[in-house]
Amino acid sequence: MSTTAEGRKAIIDAYATKPGDTGSPEVQIALLSDRITYLTEHLKIHAKDFHSRRGLLVLVGQRRGLLDYVKRKDRARYESLLKRLNLRR
Repeated sequence: MSTTAEGRKAIIDAYATKPGDTGSPEVQIALLSDRITYLTEHLKIHAKDFHSRRGLLVLVGQRRGLLDYVKRKDRARYESLLKRLNLRR
């Protein structure tokens, strides 16, 4: 798997908006970004793994939808999230 339980917990703690927060868009986007990074590295080694490539495209679409949601709701949150995750847009 891409991330250990400790790694997921660290990501959740870093992006949580309040204590115990695991479902906010920021946390979800950060977790998706971590999985996307893992799959991107995997596909650099295994270029013909089309099942993983499809999974990567699904994850990118989910992240895009969540980012669009945050952008609609609060532009400042969106901008800060892009900067924290080092995403282009």
